[in-house]
Amino acid sequence: MEKEINQGIEKNLENEKDLNIEKEQNKFLESTIGKVINTGIDIGLRAILPDLIENQVIDVKNALIENGLKEGINQIIKSAIDMGKSAIGIFTGKFDNISQVETAVKKGGIIDSTSNLIDIVVNAAQKNNMLNNNTANIIKQGKNIVLDNVEKNIESIMTEQIKSIENINTYSASWKNYYEQKNFNGMEKEYAKIEKELKQIIPLENTIKQARLIENLHNIIKNRGENFQLSEQELELAKLLA
Repeated sequence: MEKEINQGIEKNLENEKDLNIEKEQNKFLESTIGKVINTGIDIGLRAILPDLIENQVIDVKNALIENGLKEGINQIIKSAIDMGKSAIGIFTGKFDNISQVETAVKKGGIIDSTSNLIDIVVNAAQKNNMLNNNTANIIKQGKNIVLDNVEKNIESIMTEQIKSIENINTYSASWKNYYEQKNFNGMEKEYAKIEKELKQIIPLENTIKQARLIENLHNIIKNRGENFQLSEQELELAKLLA
């Protein structure tokens, strides 16, 4: 009976961890892709409205925001994440690797949805007399420039994510080498690099687990005055908390 209870507790903890990772992943993607779409729209508007000064372009962007652009972008991203996961058969709710993230984002229909959103908010702003007919028509006719910027920026973000994951793996391997050599200065340098990369990547379970194990071992050794003589209990605890 006790064994069954413990297994149940472990299962609940695992489910809670999965749920937290899923929430953090969605939060990261909503924030990151939201910024990418916004930046793409800003750059695109400047390109297709060259006769307007900066303040006028800002006014155009504000008109689109007041007619639902911000809310529309948020909904696009949430829908794209869900559609992308379904398209590649992710039923656990969380991404396991960066390749899944990249494929899901591509299959989520972000560009098509952004195209539709631009038409909707421009029409609304035009109807509400917040955009004149000429500006509205220019935006709708030139929206492919906006969409190209959005697409390129998303591809750039995915490339950066892949590179960051590769960097973490490289730094982790270097940290382990220094650990085996009992070279704490070398460990410190690699640990700092790992921490920096972790701040800018989407949370992935394997990456987080590897980083937490390194963090736990690193801090134990550091707190013990750079003493590498760890007990079996300390090693097991470091793994358990990862």
